[in-house]
Amino acid sequence: MRTHETRLRVRYAETDQMGVVYHANYLIWMEVGRVEYCRAAGVRYRDLEASGVRLAVVEVRCRYLAPARYDEEIVVKTWVAEASPRLIRFGYQIRNADSGDVLATSETRHVFLGPDMKPQKLPLEYRGLFGMGALGAPAKIP
Repeated sequence: MRTHETRLRVRYAETDQMGVVYHANYLIWMEVGRVEYCRAAGVRYRDLEASGVRLAVVEVRCRYLAPARYDEEIVVKTWVAEASPRLIRFGYQIRNADSGDVLATSETRHVFLGPDMKPQKLPLEYRGLFGMGALGAPAKIP
């Protein structure tokens, strides 16, 4: 799977005093996009965790381009930008569903952890979901 799109409606509680979405809410939307990407790829995030795999965020980058406002519908486009047995980088584009205007571009980097919260390699059975070969060959996906 190359990309997945998730639609959300901006809630009033997500806006700030200026009437626009508070910047930290974009991080929440990225998480929603990531979870839905995994679901669409064939695995629920909670099943990954139940099997002992954790995805710890180690880096976030976000470029805000235009404001989102209350009651607008937005689209969070999510994809795997890079994957290896030890880390994964997701890319995101957040846009207004009606106008198509890009509101933000972002990425998150994650390391795979075991139940003991120590770094581990992603188990073989999940590698294909993130664009890795069975041997875990790193993948850079356009």
